[in-house]
Amino acid sequence: MPTFTRLLKRQLKNFKLFIAIGLVTALLFSCIKDYDPVVIVPPPVPKPVEIFDISKVTHINLEISTDEWNRLLTSFDINPANEEYILANFNINGGNSDIALDSIGIRIRGNTSRRRPEGDEGEPHNRIAPDWHHAHFALNFKKYRNNQRYNNLEKINLKWFKDDANYVREVYCYDLFERFGVWTAPKSSYCILTIKIREDDKSAYFGVYQMVESIDEDYLVTRRNRYTGTDGNLWKCSWGASLRYPDRNSMGVENITPDPNTMQTFTYDLKTNKEALEPAKDELSEFITDFTTKTGEDFKNWVSGKIDIPLLLRTYAVNVMVGMWDDYWANTNNYYMYFDTDGKFYFIPYDYDNTLGTSLLMDSGTQDFLHWGDVNNPLIRKIINIPEYRKMYFGFLHELIAEDNDYFYAPKSIVRIENWQNMIRQNVPNDTGEDMFIGDFPANWGNKPEYRLNAASDNFFTIRSSHLPPIN
Repeated sequence: MPTFTRLLKRQLKNFKLFIAIGLVTALLFSCIKDYDPVVIVPPPVPKPVEIFDISKVTHINLEISTDEWNRLLTSFDINPANEEYILANFNINGGNSDIALDSIGIRIRGNTSRRRPEGDEGEPHNRIAPDWHHAHFALNFKKYRNNQRYNNLEKINLKWFKDDANYVREVYCYDLFERFGVWTAPKSSYCILTIKIREDDKSAYFGVYQMVESIDEDYLVTRRNRYTGTDGNLWKCSWGASLRYPDRNSMGVENITPDPNTMQTFTYDLKTNKEALEPAKDELSEFITDFTTKTGEDFKNWVSGKIDIPLLLRTYAVNVMVGMWDDYWANTNNYYMYFDTDGKFYFIPYDYDNTLGTSLLMDSGTQDFLHWGDVNNPLIRKIINIPEYRKMYFGFLHELIAEDNDYFYAPKSIVRIENWQNMIRQNVPNDTGEDMFIGDFPANWGNKPEYRLNAASDNFFTIRSSHLPPIN
């Protein structure tokens, strides 16, 4: 019995403890029943700005140390064509978000427009009285961080409006390509650019720039629903790329070393599959040989399967309408080409700042639409020599100028241009002291200084459209 008594007392003690715990718990809940639980909400993550939104002006700020900036200037002095990157921080604000990336690459870019962004040769950064200059820049988000992207892009290009007082020529052309269904053209939009040398007291405001999509692997990936595959051969084609001769010595992979004496450049520069250069040369050589040697029905059957003819003729209808003389047909320059994984050829238009009345080699407002360039450059000439393709080409040209369409028709083009100019006008004055206002005239080195875009008199849109003959 003593054992039973001790067990009973222990059970009663546990029961009292249980009751006590229950009462305390009930009391606590009764005290807080009128209060909502505390929920910790993390701060919102900014969404990437759609940088190719033509209706907005994006603000890009680059922060660079003095040492890195001086390295950029020194590299330019050694070799203006260099492609050496320096380290920078990147901030973009499109009005609804503010996103920063550290450790991106920045370099100077451009051909005849490439220039030193500060001072004269041999001068380091001047903290007291910097002499800023407009220059083109390439931004590489993954240069120092392999997986870093912005808007799924590895690179973007920033271009100042060299020789374009209207601040609109290339923007207009790329927008027209997009409106007209030429999906191979790169995208572009406006931005304002600020550069902060980290040790300086204030930032340098470089004014209004154009953002342009870089034509590279990411360009292909963003169009993966258009191409059969994105692993084909992409070529950049520079002056002399006539597609007339299968010269393998003109094909290669550029090697832009800091020393100008050792760097290698090629007319046809392979941008993808660089480790498989010889097969890429084989493909390009075969294409040039077939294109130049095939004739008659054999050529027509081959080319209709090798090229998207309507897309190519849409591209060239825009090209010739906007007066792009520094192109494939006239100057064997400024284009890319892509051989899809199924072997199909695509022409990619590029570099349209010298257009819309900025003219050389010809009068780009009155030049014959069938004789735009050198008759020996075969790509367009041989195709439009086929009657049904020539009719298709003229059909696209007339579609561009039709009043009912918002393409090249003068009154609608003027409205688009003025809307863009009004959007950027207050941002144009800048710390370089260059290109400080919007004016309606072409480049001063051109052969037709009278052409205008906004004015009714000598209006390029009106003159160009008036010289288009009827469809035969």
